[in-house]
Formats: sequence, C-alpha cells, structure tokens
Amino acid sequence: MKAEVKNLQGKKVGDITLSQDVFDVKINEELLHGVYVAQNANKRQSTAHTKTLSDRAGSTRKPWKQKGTGRARTGSVRNPIWRKGGVTFGPSNEKNYKQKINKKVAKQAFCMALTGKLAAGEIVIVDELNVSENKTKEFVSVMNLLGINKKAVVAFVEEEREITLASRNLEEMTNALVANLNVVNILNNKFLVISKKGIEVLESRCLGQVSEEKKKKRRLRINKLRRTI
Repeated sequence: MKAEVKNLQGKKVGDITLSQDVFDVKINEELLHGVYVAQNANKRQSTAHTKTLSDRAGSTRKPWKQKGTGRARTGSVRNPIWRKGGVTFGPSNEKNYKQKINKKVAKQAFCMALTGKLAAGEIVIVDELNVSENKTKEFVSVMNLLGINKKAVVAFVEEEREITLASRNLEEMTNALVANLNVVNILNNKFLVISKKGIEVLESRCLGQVSEEKKKKRRLRINKLRRTI
C-alpha cells in the first residue's frame, strides 16, 4: 500500500509505503463501536455528588411522636421529602464507570479506525510537522493549504512536540502524542494529520515492535534495579 506525502505547502513530495496489517484490515463495526464506548467511559470522572439522608447534617431525634398529632408521620428532619433533606437516587462520586478492554481487541479496533480513515482519504501525511514560527496564524495557513477545514487531530512524536504551541489555541484541533493516539481521538475528528516519523512509530506500535528509544529506557531501568540490589 502506498500513500502520498505532502509538504506544509500542500504539494506532493513523494510516496510512503504503509503496512497492510495496520491500514488495510477488515472492519468490524460492532467491535469498533464497543471499544469507542469503553474508551469514552474510561475517561469519565465521577465528580457529580449529592448527599443522601445519612450525609446531611441534622438531629437524629424523631421530630414528633408517631400518633396523636394529626400530622404525617416522619422519623427524621433529614428526610428526603423535607426541605434541606437528603437526595434520593442522586449521583454519587463513588460510582465507577470503568470498562475493561482486552489489549488485542483495542489494537484491532485501532487498526480498523485507521483503515477507515485511510479509505475515506482523511489521513494527511506530511514530510515533517515543523513550522518556522510557532504561531497560530501560521499553523492555520498550513492547514488551509493542506485542505483541512474541519476538526482534526494532529499526531506528533516527541521531536515534533513544539507544534502544539501553534495548534493548542484552535478549538477544532486536537493534539495527541502518537503513542497516546486512540480510537476516540481518531473517530471524534474528521482528519488525522501525521508525519512520516509518526507513521513509523504508529506502525511499530500496532505491530508490536519496540523502538530503540524504548529499548534504551528499558535497559536503563534494569541497570538501575541491579545497582539497588
């Protein structure tokens, strides 16, 4: 498989060979949808919280006796039907929205999302993600030259991190490290902008290959552990 590579002026400067195991897989929409829902749920935070009867402040004494007053029976001033009482069936910060995703399934869904984007012509590969000045105005002009006029995710590698200085102010642009790119990032945006270096990292990640940088870090961790022992 081949795809064209553009420069930041929007002109074709060459082609790149893409792995069929990453960009040409069979799409299972049910599996892809399940992973998308699970990853969205895993980002959800349990911040909304209401106080129940046991959380409210107030006396535990029965307001009045059970019978003989002609009033409705009640047992607590913290009763949910009373003003300033507890809340019934309200949201709780103890609720857990996490969903387990099998690693192999997540990888399959990721490749499916990339396959769909490539088939739709919505992956824009550039020779390098590096603007002369990290200015938002310049980045907008580059996106216009590349024909990107809708929501896009800019996937960068560590050496290209400075591109975020120019794109982070744009509401329709999402910045993501290639190593952290996921199904939600891809499907929530119309375009995926990535460099040739990013494609290499992406393919090595999907094919299970360990980069030299990761190998080096792993060796350093092992040596550090050996010294402590």
